[in-house]
Formats: sequence, structure tokens, C-alpha cells
Amino acid sequence: MPYRGYADARPRDDYLAWMRRLGEVVAGVLVDDGSFFLNLGGSPSDPWLPWDVAREVGRSFVLQNVLHWIKSIAIGRGDATDRGPPTAYGHYKPLVSARYVHGAHEYIFHFTHRGDVPIDRLAIGVPYQDLSNVRRWRRPSTPTRCRGNTWFLPYATIRDRERDRPHPATFPTELPEWCVRLHGLARTRQVVDPFVGIGSSAVAAARLGVDFVGFDLDEGYLEVAARRVRAELAARGASPRPTRSPSRPSALPRARR
Repeated sequence: MPYRGYADARPRDDYLAWMRRLGEVVAGVLVDDGSFFLNLGGSPSDPWLPWDVAREVGRSFVLQNVLHWIKSIAIGRGDATDRGPPTAYGHYKPLVSARYVHGAHEYIFHFTHRGDVPIDRLAIGVPYQDLSNVRRWRRPSTPTRCRGNTWFLPYATIRDRERDRPHPATFPTELPEWCVRLHGLARTRQVVDPFVGIGSSAVAAARLGVDFVGFDLDEGYLEVAARRVRAELAARGASPRPTRSPSRPSALPRARR
């Protein structure tokens, strides 16, 4: 599915220069202890693209964390004692190819000004499977541990792409929600998404009760985003607050091609 109001086919060098400029602009408005989360998916024929973009954006930032969004995974047959068939979870991007495997993963690059922003690792932590592991670490006991740099978040199943997800580059609402929680919800004063699309990051901010500003060139996408935010707020018994001049943002979720 192509973008409806934007031709996403600029030459590679032009795209990298544009992303370098994006990094410069974001660095100029992000607060000193803010986070910029950049979601990028690679192409089988150009697997270096996400890293080349990260290098261009990294001219203005320090790359503090690299996270891997796992959209689909097959679990099983991990060792000689596991004789059963693997179980597949999530949705992958199928490819008809004699050279490439299916795409089931994207990157999230976490940029900060100096690489020293404290994060809330346990805000999206996972329980220990064996609590005896807690005693192995000489730290305060807690039933959860850091999730690590692999985040399994499958898409929700939909029936009609044009109606339910009318955008070629979407992600689950939980993805920007986890980014904000990792940055530290208590320290997040405002979230800004310069490519808001159909509003997953806006819905995440509404869910978290955080001020949000989003931009997009396509009015149709913005209408979908506004409708989704209104539905999220209504489900939570809240109502939109009046708009006001934005302050400097403390977390920016993504930009993607």
C-alpha cells in the first residue's frame, strides 16, 4: 500500500540528506534530557539503509540504545529435547523470493544528546521465570527484570486494510507507549511525532495522559488519527484539552520512510 498524498521514492542520497536535516531540527528542539526514538524498517535489497539513516541522524545525537521490534517469531525446537513443531506468533511481511527471507523485524534507534539519559528499564520489565535468578544479581530484589533490546509486539489482526489500517507504515500503539515508558513517564512532559500518520503515537500519549503534538502532510491520515484519539479518550472517560503553544518536547517517537 503506497502513501496516499506523498511520493516516497526520492533517490537514496536525497533521502539520507533529508534525514540528516531531520536530526538537526529535532536536536534543536529536544530538551536536554529528552529522547528521540526513530523507527526504521529495512529493505531486503538494501539492508544497510536503517543503519545509514542512523549514522546521518547520529551526526546530531548520540545513539544510546538499539532496540529490535520483533513482529513475528517462531518458538520451538530450541534444543534436542524439544521435538514438537515450532509455534509461530505474530504477522510477518511475506516475500516471494529465492534470495530473501520474510521480513519480521524493524529497528528502533534511541537517540539522546549525550548518551547519558537515565531510563526506566523496569517500566516495561518482564517477570523472572525463575525467581532464583533474582539472588544472582547483587541488587534490590524485584520480581521483574529489564525486557532487553528485543520487543515482541505483533500487529493486531484486521479484516480490511483500507478501513482498519489505511497507512503503509504503521506500528502497534504499544510501541510508542513502551518508548515513552522506557524514557520515563514521570519525566515526559510532551511527546511530539513529526510523522504522525494515523496516530498510533497520539493514541499512546492519550492512553498515558501525556501532552502530544503531531504533524502530517496527509489530511486524511490526520482525520483518522483524530478519530482514534477521540475514541481512546472516550473509552477512558476523558475529553480533549484545549490546544496551546507547545513547549520543548521531552520525547519524540519516530520517523520512518
